[in-house]
Amino acid sequence: MTKLQYTININAPVAKIYDLMLGISSKSTYEEWTSLFNPTSTYEGSWDKGSKILFIGVDEKGEKGGMVSRIAENIPNKFVSTQHYGLLKADKEITEGPEVEKWANGFEKYTFEENNGTTKVIVDLDTSEDFLDYMNEAYPKALDKLKEICEK
Repeated sequence: MTKLQYTININAPVAKIYDLMLGISSKSTYEEWTSLFNPTSTYEGSWDKGSKILFIGVDEKGEKGGMVSRIAENIPNKFVSTQHYGLLKADKEITEGPEVEKWANGFEKYTFEENNGTTKVIVDLDTSEDFLDYMNEAYPKALDKLKEICEK
């Protein structure tokens, strides 16, 4: 696993960013910024600590897939930690095997720091070597989209 970090400053209060980033009030805002990873990106489940959550999308063959995860921590407006522990392929959860081992126990963490109406969002994530280039290209664009949504 390789550890990556992305940071963006957004001119909006932390409560607004937290809500829009996670799609708390409306899942559509989560889907909008994560569409830069996959145009059909969404989630099923809850952001509550200890809850299972599926990060999913449809691939070019029309097959549903994604990550099986759990919310390791959620301190509203401060910190969210997601632990990935499996893959979803065609509605089947796979939690063991070589494909899963690349991601097993990988984390994606969001830290929010507000200062005078500007919020710094820090994303720390673990990724497998094969997704390094993809993440380095897609994540900054997705965060720019989040900034655009939050600053409206």
